[in-house]
Amino acid sequence: MVRNLTLSAICLMLAACSAAQELLPKFSASLKPNGKIIISWRNNYPVVKQISIQRSADSLRNFTTLLSVPDPTVPENGFVDAKAPGPHLFYRMFILLDSNRYLFTKSMRAALDTAVIVEKNIDVEEPDANLSRAEKSRLSYPQKTNENPSVSAPDKIERAPAIKLNKIFFIKKQDALIGQFFESSFNKFRDSILHKTKDTLVFAQGDTILLKPFARKEAYKVSSYVYTNKDGNVIISLPNPTAGKYDVKFLETDATELFEIKEVRNPTLIVDKTNFVHSGWFRFELYEDGKLKEKNKLFIPKEF
Repeated sequence: MVRNLTLSAICLMLAACSAAQELLPKFSASLKPNGKIIISWRNNYPVVKQISIQRSADSLRNFTTLLSVPDPTVPENGFVDAKAPGPHLFYRMFILLDSNRYLFTKSMRAALDTAVIVEKNIDVEEPDANLSRAEKSRLSYPQKTNENPSVSAPDKIERAPAIKLNKIFFIKKQDALIGQFFESSFNKFRDSILHKTKDTLVFAQGDTILLKPFARKEAYKVSSYVYTNKDGNVIISLPNPTAGKYDVKFLETDATELFEIKEVRNPTLIVDKTNFVHSGWFRFELYEDGKLKEKNKLFIPKEF
């Protein structure tokens, strides 16, 4: 007599992110058990200038842009919406191509990423009723053996093969999150930053990268027209003031306007340093016939 036993084994099938990615204009939206939503895609466009991820509670309208990816040319990329207010949201992507052509993908709702239950039926021989208790026990339970259990145990639970996950990196500029991308696309993103810009990448944590913009040092060259003398006063020196109309505007370093001198007629004009209220750097703009001739700065010494 034979009875049928059903053994249920719960196996979590984690597929690599790149395997689930769709080719643009299609994309994948996956809702994880922790509430995070992963948007991923593969890019096959020869020229793409911008990719923005948008979200809405409606499938047709009221979409807001969550992020524009730093490098839209990365072949495999993605975005993690870690602050989604709920699971029933719609996502779409804005794609800007060459010649100012653009398109919106179809909106879609994230699909729940759940575990898969795998069932395996095993036939186990029922001990004969006429056998003794010891014989029944011997037949009902597997006996210890020196053989390899991996090939002799008929009821062994098969486990899903280990799958290497495609890690996600987060890109920050100061304290602001400006983008995310998959580990498989890291080399291309790094090369595009290092070869096309003077910015630098710094690993702040295991999965967080800081983008530090290049700070160009401002080269200062003393103006030939507006400068300070040894006493700290400002000299306005014009080669031929009668040939045109010259105006000079003085500003603070934050572009706040201080005062303006209109229609400078003299070849040399001295502006007393007390007009600048305090010492330090100031900016000026020199105009000739209403057109900007020079934009520079000057320094007023501390000793008034």
